[in-house]
Amino acid sequence: MTGQSTGKTILNLPSLPAPSERRLALRVRPAAERALRGGHPWLYADAIRQQSHEGQPGDLGVVFDRQRRFVAIGLYDPLSPLRLRVLQQGRPAPIDRNWFAARLAAALALREPLAQDERTTGYRLVHGENDSLPGLVVDRYDQTVVLKLYTAAWVPHLPALLDALLDRLPVQRLVLRLSRDVAAQPAFLYGLQPGQVLAGPPLEGPVTFQENGLRFSADVVAGQKTGFFFDHRDNRRRVERLAAGKRVLNVFAYTGAFSLYAARGGAPQVTSTDLSEPALAAAVEQFALNGDDPNVAAAEHEVLAGDAFQTLQMLAAADRRFDMVIVDPPTFARRQAELPRALSAYRRLVAGALAVLRPGGTLVMASCTARITAGQFFETVHEAARESGRPLEEIERTGHPLDHPVTFPEGAYLKCLFATAP
Repeated sequence: MTGQSTGKTILNLPSLPAPSERRLALRVRPAAERALRGGHPWLYADAIRQQSHEGQPGDLGVVFDRQRRFVAIGLYDPLSPLRLRVLQQGRPAPIDRNWFAARLAAALALREPLAQDERTTGYRLVHGENDSLPGLVVDRYDQTVVLKLYTAAWVPHLPALLDALLDRLPVQRLVLRLSRDVAAQPAFLYGLQPGQVLAGPPLEGPVTFQENGLRFSADVVAGQKTGFFFDHRDNRRRVERLAAGKRVLNVFAYTGAFSLYAARGGAPQVTSTDLSEPALAAAVEQFALNGDDPNVAAAEHEVLAGDAFQTLQMLAAADRRFDMVIVDPPTFARRQAELPRALSAYRRLVAGALAVLRPGGTLVMASCTARITAGQFFETVHEAARESGRPLEEIERTGHPLDHPVTFPEGAYLKCLFATAP
């Protein structure tokens, strides 16, 4: 291991290969060239017509047009069909520590309102392509920062990137997470491990942070994504404002964030259901962490482990009814061929939720499936509600919060509908 000092934080990395000085020259199909000039951050393998030589993950690839004019530069990944993740379009630039520092400065400036909020110490710092750092997510959990890689192409650039990050954000601990695809490529990780602490003291259990004054714990080593879903922060506040006096059902509750907000908002009874028993155990712990809040302490919190579809059927059969039902499922379609099945799943969930929703109750229906557009999702929800004989009256449609910006069409994945049903 090599130690690298960055201010007060010591960055410990295995010996990583330096980025190759030999850049790949790429020529692409006309449609791909137009997309890149328009700011799209992805280049797929089948759009490449010609390249100068074989490359390794992390090599810099430069796209030229037919007149050999610069189009874009990005991270090359021969292990992925998404062959080039674009860092910069329009004009050449050296991709080095200074470049990373400038990108990180822009990302931090966008999130300055969150950084100034003492009641919120957990949020997203870097949102991948939408912050011009494609294939990279950085989340903050108070004094712990979690970096997640979605391509091995970042590995040779980690020393420069992390040096720039810790220079601007001197936190106590830095944790590495890897996507499933990246973790399956150990030959290109050079000793990096999922959950590895790259800087700071070892982890001893979950980390704690605040969101809108509520305390949460998160398993940043093994939890879903980086341990928590920051993208619903604003929607959770909306639930809190609507929850007073209501019996609330939270489907796909995970560690109970929506449930906790509902309780603080004055819901006397909250039911959290999820397939994962450990997640529900964490939800119980979240309530305990906030037991000093009188509304949270007064709320009856029930947890039910099981499949969401089956649980909704069971609750309906038992004549259980709720004043608010929150449905926030995981993504249902990672490939285009899965879209019909995904839309069918949303229809079934709407029908199941309405079967346990009292007349005049509030339905909160969310989707994080990027391949389904907002228009498709909202239309599907309304159609399913009409087919159930309970047409919805919309309260609000919501999308991405401040720390999850959207800069290209595929980056818009989050949709949420607040509505009432007769």
